[in-house]
Parts: sequence; C-alpha cells; structure tokens
Amino acid sequence: MELEVRHLRALCAIADTGSLHQAARRLGVSQPSLTTQLQRIEKTMGAELFRRERTGCLPTLLGRAVLSRARPLVDGMSALVGAATAEAEAARAGGPCLRIGSTGSRVIGGWLRGLRVRLPGTDISLRVDVSARALLGAVAAGRLDVAFVHEVEGCPLAVPDGLNQRVLLEREPQFISLASDHPAAGQPVVDLDDLAGDRWMVDPSVDGEWDGVRRVLGAAGLDPPVLHGDYLTAASLVVLGEAVAPCQPTTVPREDMAIRPLRGDPLAVRLLLVSRPGADTDAVYEELEAAYRDAARRAEEYHRWLLRHRSPLAHTA
Repeated sequence: MELEVRHLRALCAIADTGSLHQAARRLGVSQPSLTTQLQRIEKTMGAELFRRERTGCLPTLLGRAVLSRARPLVDGMSALVGAATAEAEAARAGGPCLRIGSTGSRVIGGWLRGLRVRLPGTDISLRVDVSARALLGAVAAGRLDVAFVHEVEGCPLAVPDGLNQRVLLEREPQFISLASDHPAAGQPVVDLDDLAGDRWMVDPSVDGEWDGVRRVLGAAGLDPPVLHGDYLTAASLVVLGEAVAPCQPTTVPREDMAIRPLRGDPLAVRLLLVSRPGADTDAVYEELEAAYRDAARRAEEYHRWLLRHRSPLAHTA
C-alpha cells in the first residue's frame, strides 16, 4: 500500500484525539474502517505506530517520528487546498467571500443572519464542528477566515501561532438541563449534591468537555454514572429523567425540560473569535456580539444571571 495524504491525516487525527472512536468521528468514517486503515498503515511501516491502552491510543517512538514529518505535509496540503478553494469561491461569486466556523452554539443563526444583512454581496459559508481544535486548524490552514469557539475552563486550547484572538466572554457559566419533574427543577439554583444520584451525560468528542466535567465532579467528591453521547441524544434522555447534562446557558427551556444554573458556577467556558492574520473582523465580531446579546435576552435564566453579574452583555446595544 502506498501512503497518501488521507492516511497521514488519519494518523494526525488519532494522535490529536487520543481515541480511534473520536478520530473516526472527526474524519467522518466508521471506527472499524479507521481501525482497518491504521492496521494497513502499520503493516506498511513494519511496526506499530500507536499503543492501544485503556486510556486511549498513544504514539510509539516510531509513531512520534512519523507524526513529526506527517503534520507539515498535512498542514501544507490543507493550506494549498484552502487557498485554492478560496480563490475559486471568490471567482464564482464575483465578489468577496467569508468563511466562518463555529462550535455548536445557539447564536449561530442570529450571527449568520446579521452578517448577511451587514455584508450584502458577500458569499458567506458556514462550517459547524464539535471540535474547537479542528476549527482552529482550519483557520490556520486557510480553509476558514474566522472561527467562534469555546474553551473549557481548565482545558486550554492550543491556538496555532499567528492567529488573532478576540474574547467575546471571559467566563460563560454552563447550566444544567434536567427533566421538568426532577426534584431539583423547582429550585432557582441547583447544587451539585442535588444531582449526586443522577446519571450525567457528556459528549466526549467535544474538546475538553469530559475532562472539565470530571474535574468539577471530582472536586465536589462526586462519582456519578456517566453516559457518553451527543447532545441530541442527551436531550431525549434528560426529558425522560434518565440523565442530566451540562448545557449552554442560552438554551431555552421546554415544557418537559428545565434549565438551571449550578450554584457557584463550577462549569464554565471562555468564548473566543479566532481569525487568520490580516482578516478584518470588526463587522464579524460586532454581529456575533449582537447575536449573543439577543440569545441571552431570550434565555430568561441566563439573562438574570448576566444582570446579577453586571455583565455588559445583559443590556441591548
């Protein structure tokens, strides 16, 4: 088998995530398919590139050597494709283009709508990804102009050198979603101890999410059962009372689901707008801020939290 860029990209994804499952999700392939591909790559190399352990996949000495040469090749190819794609898009559109990325957020719709009004004639594309690291890599490689990402407290992101950062919110608390008939749902603020008997559900493919939750629960002396899955599945389990789950404070409650702040706000993220060097982000940032204000105003629990903490985002511009 001859090695191709897609094989090197797979190796980098496994090393970045430390997991075949998460790497497969990032690459958009099945885990068995990625496992088979890794075995074929290792057969071609003549030795193992990763050690499979209970905690994940760790590069071997040979694996680290291969990765050190693979990453520049992958980044160079990504930059080449990104630059060519941007030129092709601009030529097709006959005008400026703006390629934005974001981790999952309630503000994306309002942000995109505001940009289309603010920048008429601009061809605006959107990429949503669970991985902030993947989005930062896309900005660094020239495939995106800007990315709105969240950084889990205690799990700092490695922002590639040369990228510009603007902080939208230094510390956004993460609320908890629970069934509307949960005993703690009747309280305006929920204590972690009130959730000690519940299953927690987190998405391990979201960078830093599981580590952040595990750190907070451990500090509180709690060790509840944890389910791993995406947040669409989490919502369906929460309303049935099968689990509780961290959620963005801009989440709007439903009749069958309550959204409450946690006492002391132990879970939090930092919200960043990251852009490539030389990009004019004033309009992009202003529309993002306006969309965030609107989303916060619509989420009454969060709006009250912002007012209590005297955040400027609690007030309309």
